[in-house]
Amino acid sequence: MEFDFTPEQVQLRKTVREFAEAELAPHVLEWDENQTFPLEAIKKAGQLGFMGAIFPEELGGSGLGYIDYAIIIEELSRVDPSVGLIVAAHTSLCSNHIYLAGNEEQHRKYLPKLATAEWIGCWSLTEPEAGSDAAGTRTKAVHEGHCWTLNGGKTFTTNAQYADVCVAMAVTDRAAAHHGISAFILESGLPGFRVGKKENKLGMRASATGEVLFTDCRLPDPQLLGKPGEGFVDSLRILDGGRISIAALSVGLAQGAFEAALKYSKQRKQFGRFISEFQAIQNKLADMATSIEAARLLTYRAGYLKDQGQRVTRESSMAKLFSSEIAVRVADEAVQIHGGYGFIKDYPVEKFYRDVKLCTIGEGTSEIQRLVIARQLLKS
Repeated sequence: MEFDFTPEQVQLRKTVREFAEAELAPHVLEWDENQTFPLEAIKKAGQLGFMGAIFPEELGGSGLGYIDYAIIIEELSRVDPSVGLIVAAHTSLCSNHIYLAGNEEQHRKYLPKLATAEWIGCWSLTEPEAGSDAAGTRTKAVHEGHCWTLNGGKTFTTNAQYADVCVAMAVTDRAAAHHGISAFILESGLPGFRVGKKENKLGMRASATGEVLFTDCRLPDPQLLGKPGEGFVDSLRILDGGRISIAALSVGLAQGAFEAALKYSKQRKQFGRFISEFQAIQNKLADMATSIEAARLLTYRAGYLKDQGQRVTRESSMAKLFSSEIAVRVADEAVQIHGGYGFIKDYPVEKFYRDVKLCTIGEGTSEIQRLVIARQLLKS
């Protein structure tokens, strides 16, 4: 068993951290207050190879593995979890679905532009009446001649308002249940395809989340992604990798909140002493640091197994479940250590506290993760 990062991974972490400190940190509060999508920063991240980390170099990617990808998401999220979420949804979901299920022509057409962030991607599975029960999808696609006609709508789509490319799921054979949902690639500006309401969120406010709507939207046959009826099955494979990215996001967010609390505890005096000298605060810091390390190890283990070509349904769900719930706990303790100042927007823990709750909801709630893990255990 090896627990060391390679020299290349150490350098990658340094590079991403320098980028996050220089390009993200000065703007975090402003972006959050104004719900500003940081498009310029995302484009720069694309130029540095962060947006196409897990794709081959011949397709415009960086040719990295999931451990490297987790490092990128963790370091971005340590400074601004909204940016980590934007990158994760673009890479793990939209681009990766095209990479795993797409044909050579689709690879050549979309991945080079997505991998470099020339185009931004979104992935639409959730609907108002089909959240955790994604198999309850109502959006329909009917085959007519050499075209598919889509009608319906999706909600909670990350990057929706800024996406050039959308991968969306629609029912093509309701009688076939899980094997009756297909995936399609749509481009912005397509007649019958439009973006709806942008959500006003508790946290992750620099990340645009909203509706995508289809009204008699006609797509030629080449826009079908993967085999007909296998879109939902492919989505489950996509989520295996996506949950590693949300686990990494959670670890990064927790690390950022912990570092802020640690720094504050060394500066804040009460009763004539720095609060870091009080055992109650020391206990909190020790528990926070230990929990983060445990979450990090679960996350990188899932990434390692993914890089070995193994199916990681159980491992990625475990990493996502544990890391997200630990991040909530760490963010809560970070606010507590700050006392009243933790409730003030001048201090970063207030934002981490609002951002973190999404980690236990997005890409499958904690309840769904437990269900997935239990099913995997009972299979063995």
